[in-house]
Amino acid sequence: MILRRSIYKTPAQLRDMVAPGLATAASLDAVAAAVAPGISTLELDSLAEQAIVAAGGASNFQLEPGYHHTICASVNDEVVHGIPGSRILQPGDILSVDSGAILGGWNGDAARTFVLPDPANPERVEERRRLSDVTEQSLWRGIATLASARHLNEVGEAIEDHILAQGDYGILTDYIGHGIGRRMHEEPPVFNYRVRAKGPEVRPGLVVAIEPMVVLGDQETYVKDDGWTVATEDGSAAAHWEHSVAVHEGGIWVLTAADGGAAGLAAFGVTPVPIA
Repeated sequence: MILRRSIYKTPAQLRDMVAPGLATAASLDAVAAAVAPGISTLELDSLAEQAIVAAGGASNFQLEPGYHHTICASVNDEVVHGIPGSRILQPGDILSVDSGAILGGWNGDAARTFVLPDPANPERVEERRRLSDVTEQSLWRGIATLASARHLNEVGEAIEDHILAQGDYGILTDYIGHGIGRRMHEEPPVFNYRVRAKGPEVRPGLVVAIEPMVVLGDQETYVKDDGWTVATEDGSAAAHWEHSVAVHEGGIWVLTAADGGAAGLAAFGVTPVPIA
């Protein structure tokens, strides 16, 4: 007999997931405070690691076989899994930073996108900021939908509807969200677009990482020679936003946001409830 592990956590396990979520959020806060032209992606990696350690955790990205950094730093046409290094950020760059922490055996995972100012090219900056905003708002739309959804794949429908209503953007289909818990990547898959199946039931104990990845051009991607970095085939810019979200008896709580997602969810009339 094959025993399937439940995708639903107990109330005690949900409480245990709060700390790694906050450690993950702290790492991205540290990156946000330092992002500017002239800094290297490796320096940002160090700041993120320091924040996670200060919160009592460790990087879960470094537990991935062959990966040795705390964050993924993807610049311009790079969508996800960019390796931090000596690359110096330039004015007008768009940078997506993915980070994760493990604490007490439980995982957090989140991502944010930053657009660096460039007075010499305001049109490009505005286009990229718009891309990031559309992607971030699609994430919050998906999280808000989770609060009332009966089945998980309603989240992908809401994300796709929001993005397509904003303009001619490409939604990556090869890279999607996931469940999260004892392992950083667990079942179930979390789609950012419509699929035929309904997905699992949304009920207390479900914890998922929702992470839309959106591009200005075509959605086709390739993996660079480093074996990790995913970039767009046509060289168009990309944005990536992600949060880990728990469903519990009282409602939903965004584990990787210090306020539980209150600021992001306000526009959708959803109030997150702390995990008791």
